[in-house]
Amino acid sequence: MNDQPVRPFRIKELLGGEERYVVPMYQRNYAWGEAEITQLLQDIHDYQQKSIGKETPQTYHIGTLVVFSRKDGRHEVIDGQQRFTTFSLLASWLRNRAATIVDMSWYERINLEFESRPISGKTFEALRRGDAPYLLRGDTFNEGLVDGYELIGKALDSLELRDERLATFCHYLFEHVQISRIGVPADTDLNHFFEVMNNRGEQLEKHELVKARLMAALQKIDDKTVRAKSLNAMALVWNACANMERYLQYGFTPAVRHVLFGQDDWGRLIPESFQELLDLLDSCPQKQGKEQASDETHANFTDIQRSLSDILEDATLDARPKQLDDAAGSERFNSVINFSNFLLQVLSLSVHQPGAREGVPLDDKQLVAQFELHVLQQKDPIAATQAFAHALLKSKFLFDQCILKREFAQGSDGWSLKRLHFYSDKSVSYINSFDDGESEHEGVNRQILMLLSAFHVSTPTQVYKYWLNGALRYLFLAQKKESPIRARAYLEHLEQLARRFVFLRFLAKGEGQSYYSMIYGEASNWPGFGHGDLSPMLRYGTIRNNFVFNFVDYLLWRRDLGKNEITKRFEFTFRSSVEHLSKVDPSVKTLSRLI
Repeated sequence: MNDQPVRPFRIKELLGGEERYVVPMYQRNYAWGEAEITQLLQDIHDYQQKSIGKETPQTYHIGTLVVFSRKDGRHEVIDGQQRFTTFSLLASWLRNRAATIVDMSWYERINLEFESRPISGKTFEALRRGDAPYLLRGDTFNEGLVDGYELIGKALDSLELRDERLATFCHYLFEHVQISRIGVPADTDLNHFFEVMNNRGEQLEKHELVKARLMAALQKIDDKTVRAKSLNAMALVWNACANMERYLQYGFTPAVRHVLFGQDDWGRLIPESFQELLDLLDSCPQKQGKEQASDETHANFTDIQRSLSDILEDATLDARPKQLDDAAGSERFNSVINFSNFLLQVLSLSVHQPGAREGVPLDDKQLVAQFELHVLQQKDPIAATQAFAHALLKSKFLFDQCILKREFAQGSDGWSLKRLHFYSDKSVSYINSFDDGESEHEGVNRQILMLLSAFHVSTPTQVYKYWLNGALRYLFLAQKKESPIRARAYLEHLEQLARRFVFLRFLAKGEGQSYYSMIYGEASNWPGFGHGDLSPMLRYGTIRNNFVFNFVDYLLWRRDLGKNEITKRFEFTFRSSVEHLSKVDPSVKTLSRLI
């Protein structure tokens, strides 16, 4: 790479130069549609129009291309691949459709390749060669690239860029539009770097950077077959978990769901280690045309059944994802936490050491640094990465079944606590997670849901969700393959966690107990709930957290459950003022009686 950390390129220099660029496997597929492509060309056209009549055309600085220089001389594209890919597609379109109007003799070869995505490379070359787009359809081509190629023609037509107007536009584009290539040095603070990047288009998020580093750790596995299986499993798990609005099972094909989550069940987590996960995936048959993975790492199927190990060499990591189920739930449920912060929750669960005084900070501003510290800098980063992958799978499974979501259905919304249940190939639905035949408004499922919602509305931010960490900690330890989570024990844990938060921190004198000690510490080390003189702490304006009031509301609701319809249908909501289900004297005596 040129020694300059920032180097401007004309678009013609970028596309026609000798330097090679590679889109790494952790990057998302090409995803730009009509809106993004049209906007890009519209922006360039607008600047070109400003230059009409001027002696020197105004240069349009279109943004940045962030790259990392590999040892083989290629530049790994960290950010800007959507724009780069679009310009490459545009050059191919002009070469094939407007050769008599625009001189494209300088564009002799594609200098952008896709790592571990042979379908994308094959499609890119076919488009550059001039193959008809209608011939480039189906599972053996990247339809996203084909669509982008055709949408470029549509966008140019909508801007009325034909004949001489097209020639003038292209001259401006290739000669007067600049992109700045930024080389990332080895000692760059990437965590801060990605926070301040602000380019048009989709940019790399921090959790994608974490994924890239974890995948790089697995790349160091000596055995070729184990390396390929581990990379595939990691990618499958990561992509299945990344959509927090969708139930985990829908991130896999139906065949894989039966293997990982129970045959004709989908309600159990079968693999109890990363090695078991590899073995189960390896045993899972795939069938041509009937099922297809829902992420970019799915396999290239043949007409006969093949195990995962049989298809690894054909892994078509770049075919367009297909929606497997209309009922996947992505638009039906809203998660209480985003993926980046969920990753820190899982990391905290998976790396906890007995006796530790502090754990992983639950703030995604520290996401990259924490994974470096707790996974990649460990004595055996490969084993640490594999262990985390299984912990992620396990935690997302438990999160979907045992942590509340906001559900939007039949024109209304409310809190829900549901799990996915398989009835038949044509019938899958969401049912209460702890459905033991009790009343919808009075059963244990409802009680757990109410307490979880009391926790959440008290701390609605994405970061520092200690209540969630406390809930997941219990679930993580209690879950076993043949032993489902016991609802009453889970409820008892949540109520005990609530009491610790209230009395050992929110109403404690001084700073109180740390969240980490209350979640991960030994119960024998906690002070008793002797209430003492809490009167000064129970006054409005002095209570440290609204959860004190919400927990009282939960206890009142539980006490009066069944007395009237209003109490039955009470729901916790976000509020800044302190109101109660019924009037209560906020005294030590009253609080003690309720608890």
